[in-house]
Amino acid sequence: MPELRHPPGTFDVLPAQSGPWEVVLTTFARVAAGAGYGLIITPTFEDLGVFQRIGESTDVVRKEMFDFVDKGQRHVALRPEQTASVVRAFIQHHPVTPWKAWYAGSQFRHERPQAGRYREFHQLGIEAIGSADADLDAEVIALGWEYYRALGITRMELLLNSLGDEKCRPAYREALLAYLAGHRDELCREHRARLEENPLRVLDCKKPECRSVVSGAPRQIDYLCDDCAAHFGRVRDGLGALSIPFTIDPLLVRGLDYYTRTAFEYVGVGLESAQNALGGGGRYDGLVAAMGGPDTPAVGFALGIERILLALEGEGLTPAPPAPLHAFVVDLTGGGAARDLTARLRAAGYRVDRSFDGRSAKSQFKAADRSGARLALVIGEDEARDGTIGLKDLIEGGGQVTVPAGQILDELAGRLG
Repeated sequence: MPELRHPPGTFDVLPAQSGPWEVVLTTFARVAAGAGYGLIITPTFEDLGVFQRIGESTDVVRKEMFDFVDKGQRHVALRPEQTASVVRAFIQHHPVTPWKAWYAGSQFRHERPQAGRYREFHQLGIEAIGSADADLDAEVIALGWEYYRALGITRMELLLNSLGDEKCRPAYREALLAYLAGHRDELCREHRARLEENPLRVLDCKKPECRSVVSGAPRQIDYLCDDCAAHFGRVRDGLGALSIPFTIDPLLVRGLDYYTRTAFEYVGVGLESAQNALGGGGRYDGLVAAMGGPDTPAVGFALGIERILLALEGEGLTPAPPAPLHAFVVDLTGGGAARDLTARLRAAGYRVDRSFDGRSAKSQFKAADRSGARLALVIGEDEARDGTIGLKDLIEGGGQVTVPAGQILDELAGRLG
């Protein structure tokens, strides 16, 4: 029988390697909660229509979704991104606005696996639904910036652009299409064939031939209407007031069609260009209405956990591992004493482990050393008879001392603080 392995484009995170993941998640939860964002958990799969609304012309919808007909003959898809799921939940449950939510979870896209890009990948994100205020854009962008700084990431740039809205984007689309049509033969094969479908997708193409053409293309920020220009100016002023540096990138469009006005991206300096986007987002004022809800403005971002870990590695940062065990119980009397003592100590707030299966003293002490625990608490026949516990410091060494069982909590408090 062949060995069972994880599917291509996925991976396992084992306990010995999961410490950085815990830090990435808990830090984000702290930063988001500090700004009034509450955790939302949505299904891993949704009705296919939820994700079709994010843009039929995007590769995410056209080529990358894992979709299938389930046993109830419902056409569903594993979520390729989470904003659409959050918007679906907003429409379904009618929360009071402005509604501020954060999430963490797996997303799925059928694409070629490479470093920092997987078929199952993990994102953190926030969505703020119900306000068109440009100051909210600045807050959202600043939260992402603050989060990266909280992790210690400093080699990062913020790219910023405005994509206009339904009033000024049509004129820009017409100008861009005219320009690109004049250079059609210089574009990559895919965009030569699909140019009229969505010319803005060419701006997001990473192929050299398209990058060369769009370097001289018209810029959306030169076509902004007065309202969009004022909104963009307020966002820039807000970031300046918060001392957050940014670079205007007129080619920044993001990869999904629902964005309007503000678009932004956090880029890791020094990472390979194919994996340097740490995350990004923008305003999506038309998505709620497009999915059947009321006309409701919104803004948010998604950050890739795998990319964040690459950035931490690139800066030589190793997030602190989870707190080690306080104690490891070595029970030489059959296991019942370890069962009772670990329960007692855990109830008192200590991190405690033990061995199982009636292992030998030598094996249990090896396990205690491997556990990283500060103290070994030893219960042998003598200790069980006398109502005592042997205590050995596994970090500082020294001999074993004997403590009355009734005083073990006081002893731990004195030694561990």
